[in-house]
Amino acid sequence: MTKERAPLGFGDELEEFNPAEWTPKPATNANAKPDAAAARKAAEVSGFRSREPKPAPVPPAESGAGQGSAPRRRRTGRNAQFNLKARPETIEAFVSIADRQGWGLGETLEHAVALLEREYAARR
Repeated sequence: MTKERAPLGFGDELEEFNPAEWTPKPATNANAKPDAAAARKAAEVSGFRSREPKPAPVPPAESGAGQGSAPRRRRTGRNAQFNLKARPETIEAFVSIADRQGWGLGETLEHAVALLEREYAARR
């Protein structure tokens, strides 16, 4: 007594199957760096939005404090924070003086304190 298997419904597909069509892809090195241009294009196509910062546009040198002011990062050895409130026109004048002299804001404050000390030391 031989039992025959029940048909599963894809006998024709199995007869047409050619294993030569299913060759494995060559192995890739998982540590290899992808092509930057190809990666950028793939990200663009898939709608990926980068979180990397975009360089800020450099505003004109005449601009005052606030949104349009020029970057003022340089190593000076000054490491103490000094925050105060002032009128916008006072801040604009302070930044304008710093820009005209080519000083950083901390350096401008040091010059202002030295001038005030000289001015008020004579009145004592």
